Amino acid sequence: MRAAAPLGDTDRQRLLSGSHHDPHSLLGAHPVRDGILFRALRPYARSVAVAAGGLRARLRPEGDGLFSGVIPLREIPDYRLLVTYEDNEKDGEKGASAAEEEQHDAYRFLPALGELDLYLIGEGRHEELWRALGARPMTHQGVAGTRFTVWAPDARGVRVAGDFNYWDGTAFPMRSLGGSGVWELFLPGVGEGAVYKFDITRPDGSHTLRADPMARRTECPPATASVVHTSHHRWGDDAWMAARAGHRVHESPFSVYEVHLPSWRPGLNYRQLAEQLPAYVKDLGFTHVELMPVAEHPFGGSWGYQVTGFYAPTARLGTPDDFKYLVDALHQAGIGVLVDWVPAHFPRDDWALAEFDGRPLYEPADPARAAHPDWGTLEFDYGRTEVRNFLVGNAVYWCEEFHVDGLRVDAVASMLYLDYSREPGQWTPNAHGGRENLDAVAFLQEMNATVYRRCPGVVTIAEESTAWDGVTRATHHVGPSGFGGLGFGLKWNMGWMHDSLGYVAHEPVHRRYHHHEMTFSMVYAYSENYVLPISHDEVVHGKRSLVSKMPGDWWQQRANHRAYLGFMWAHPGKQLLFMGQEFAQGAEWSESHGPDWWLLDPSYSAEPDHRGVRDLVRDLNRTYLATPALWQRDTAPEGFAWVEGDGAEDNVFAFLRFDADGSPLLALSNFSPVVRQEYRVGVPDGIPLWREVLNTDDGRYGGGGVRNPEPLKAEPTAWHGRPASILPVLPPLATIWLRPA
Repeated sequence: MRAAAPLGDTDRQRLLSGSHHDPHSLLGAHPVRDGILFRALRPYARSVAVAAGGLRARLRPEGDGLFSGVIPLREIPDYRLLVTYEDNEKDGEKGASAAEEEQHDAYRFLPALGELDLYLIGEGRHEELWRALGARPMTHQGVAGTRFTVWAPDARGVRVAGDFNYWDGTAFPMRSLGGSGVWELFLPGVGEGAVYKFDITRPDGSHTLRADPMARRTECPPATASVVHTSHHRWGDDAWMAARAGHRVHESPFSVYEVHLPSWRPGLNYRQLAEQLPAYVKDLGFTHVELMPVAEHPFGGSWGYQVTGFYAPTARLGTPDDFKYLVDALHQAGIGVLVDWVPAHFPRDDWALAEFDGRPLYEPADPARAAHPDWGTLEFDYGRTEVRNFLVGNAVYWCEEFHVDGLRVDAVASMLYLDYSREPGQWTPNAHGGRENLDAVAFLQEMNATVYRRCPGVVTIAEESTAWDGVTRATHHVGPSGFGGLGFGLKWNMGWMHDSLGYVAHEPVHRRYHHHEMTFSMVYAYSENYVLPISHDEVVHGKRSLVSKMPGDWWQQRANHRAYLGFMWAHPGKQLLFMGQEFAQGAEWSESHGPDWWLLDPSYSAEPDHRGVRDLVRDLNRTYLATPALWQRDTAPEGFAWVEGDGAEDNVFAFLRFDADGSPLLALSNFSPVVRQEYRVGVPDGIPLWREVLNTDDGRYGGGGVRNPEPLKAEPTAWHGRPASILPVLPPLATIWLRPA
């Protein structure tokens, strides 16, 4: 063993400070004129030796944890490092001998990330980004370990710190892979379950310890580190996935139960939820669940809408495999899974994405442009290819890795408009002088096109609250505004929600003056493909629960509630109902305690009132599923016809729904508190008898039991512009559905 030439002061300082872009050029084994130079960085080690075959040679200390030496060999051998640390106290004994650890040298490995990956990352077209970036357990050059990769183009250096090196990343500097901005290091011996962060040297030389943006698993909040993860889940939903690929969402039943998982049954984890949630949803007849964001978030009060771990299901309820188990169980019960997805913004936590590598990276460089004015968060820089790739890849990730059947995209309007919640002078117009965020438009189009191409049968749903043209139009179809469609499959109908809730909140005596609020939705019903949402946003923060919005005494409130649900399920569009509203919970929802399940306790005196509403929801869903007229032509004007849209004086609405073969369903809603006997209603010709298939006033639901028990005979009396008519009784504050007998 001969002494190696010492490192130059500059290289030494950069290496030790974590600001060297190529530590592999200094550490590891390298041919020199008279042999092989070995250099290792092991802070706190007492000695380091090289072992190769029958050779054992002790390296010489250079100070600051550096050890080096030149061994007269012709080629670099397959070697190990033998590292000895200071004496330790063991089992109360002092002076115990130091243990020698045999280690693979991380700096003898070639890059574990390929040129194609780097090219696609640079182009912003890596559709499986999670396979290239983050922490990936693997066998590399015959050795088991974990490849760590992170995108940090402005960093002066990056190191890996974790529980495997006592959170001191000095000995584990990463190398920069050219101009890609990606840093890489393969750490042999580090495997699944290891906890880590990236120690990033900022451009100013300061350090920041950051969670992995691509982490597939995280510590449970309030802890913030990332966890090395490998999935071991074996899916049992092959039949579901095969059927999904040929599924046509717009021509299929689509009835959604919205769930906040941490509070649906407080205290249950993913696997425990899998034992209860699928059975409950299946019993009520919903076709899908929509899960409020499950991606990791630091503050539970954000309900998941301020995400820090975009690729990790929240650890509050278990591991990523536990979440897969829940999705699998739902699929095997015949329930589709939608997940709320939040690409509009992210929080400012100093261990997450904000100024990730010391400068704005995921957010725009302009602080005024980056700051989200409503939520104190940061917006994404949709014009940066790598950021757009991070989000597009994330959308694909949830659909492919977790078999999610749809993404409900949150806060789309805040992405589309540069002046969203901003006053004049607080925003800069786009290149054409307009208020549209052209980068966000391009991102949404790319995301939707990519998801639909890669994941047949998946649906994307926009929570978009404005009249943006073409939210659910194909991306290649240019509309009057000059933009191609955004490419979503469905859009939340916020206008219908606002108008209809406003109508039913009025006392019946005043509803005649607001009749148009219930009919206006049909003016634009076919401009987009709609979901009718009664979501969590409508039952929190002083807005009151659905039943509590209704006027009158407790009986009238429940009657209004039932009539409204009957109207909603018959109206064109897909249905969405937030948990707790299916049994007329009176209190606002709170994430701290969830739904008031005690209302369904048989020992509670008013339990029948709440159970009755839940029974109605079950029957609404079952009748809906069995009636193609209610869903087969949701997006076609031919599937709907008004019968009585002008009955303001009576507070009555009547309309027909038609399936693909023309078979009708007649829906009548009486939003007045009086019984209307023999209320003449025009009907299509050629149908001699009509029978009542659903009545929200049925005594089983807590109603008064005013029904049409016998089939109704059509009379040749023209009415409502139709050649025939029937004379049903309309129960008070109720909706009835009639079909040909």
